[in-house]
Amino acid sequence: MSLRGWLTEALLTGVKGVLWWRSQPAAIHRFLRRRNLRRSANCAALPAPKVRVALVQTSLSLVPTGEAYAARMLPLVQEAVERGAQLVVFPEDNATSLVGLLPGVERLASSVSLTAGGGAAGEDGGQGSGPAAAGFKVADVFRLLSSATRRVFETTFSELARAFGVYLVPGSAVLAEPDGRVRNIAYLFGPHGELIGRQPKVHLLPLEAEWGLSPGDRFSVFATPLGRIALPVCMDMTYFESFRILSQLGAEIVAVPSANPEPWNLWLVLRGLWPRVQEAEVYGLIASAVGGFLGLEFTGRSSAFAPMELTADGTGVVAQAAGVTTEEIVVADLDLEALRRLRQRSGVRAGFNRELYRAYFPAIYQKGRAERR
Repeated sequence: MSLRGWLTEALLTGVKGVLWWRSQPAAIHRFLRRRNLRRSANCAALPAPKVRVALVQTSLSLVPTGEAYAARMLPLVQEAVERGAQLVVFPEDNATSLVGLLPGVERLASSVSLTAGGGAAGEDGGQGSGPAAAGFKVADVFRLLSSATRRVFETTFSELARAFGVYLVPGSAVLAEPDGRVRNIAYLFGPHGELIGRQPKVHLLPLEAEWGLSPGDRFSVFATPLGRIALPVCMDMTYFESFRILSQLGAEIVAVPSANPEPWNLWLVLRGLWPRVQEAEVYGLIASAVGGFLGLEFTGRSSAFAPMELTADGTGVVAQAAGVTTEEIVVADLDLEALRRLRQRSGVRAGFNRELYRAYFPAIYQKGRAERR
């Protein structure tokens, strides 16, 4: 090993030691135990014909330790539970606050941006001493953080789900997988703290691809006493095929963690969740990140959507956040029995020509792939 390689390894070993210390699950357990949290009865009567959901519209901010992260998440979950929520949904990239575990990163926060190409840029736009200049991608930072992020993220939300007795979609975490690839992964925890399932983001933003992230290659639907839940992540809702697949897999509630790094534009937003809900006849939930974080500006309007026939005013809107840049918690009641009755008499489902689609798929995608080569 060269001297440079040895020094790099020594520095990384020191950083990993700090990350291990700052991400200890025991510290999170102690912090939450001291709060004497009371388990709610919100999920005691499940299954039930109606489900109450809470969508947490919140900002990202750097946190230096796992305990600080739990302290940030606790009041948000607690408020949602106090408002009767049985399912609480957080935004995409909710674990990215844990970049703050890196030693010294708080001193760089004002000059580091995640918007420039594959690397994090400094004040010189990425041409100076940032990771891009050193030949690294943002994915390499997440890979370094992955073990610590996973410990904090899974411990915090498993404990909060168990302590309050509710289902939690804690948003998503960017993590290195066993195959070595870095993916953006949504989680679902149950009311006993159990991990019910994970969903990798299947469609990446161009920025995420530049960072070096990899897309997932599957969709899953998780059967729970609340109903059958799916967790596509942000950009996944832009493609009608995503919801067609989830609908065919039996999804009833589709919870979408989202972090949209662009100015609010109603017409762009309308290419997303609302039309997917009408096409697939599911309940659609979106929890949005808002505010600035490491050079990105997030906007979003957390919403609960239903098929238009299930809303009194025919809009398909069950509940929405008041603003697109401010923090709030949106609560909505979903009538699962009404959804199931609608599906039984649905003209959309009755007219679905399976033989037509069977004739075209997957051959049409294979043809498209060949033509692009």
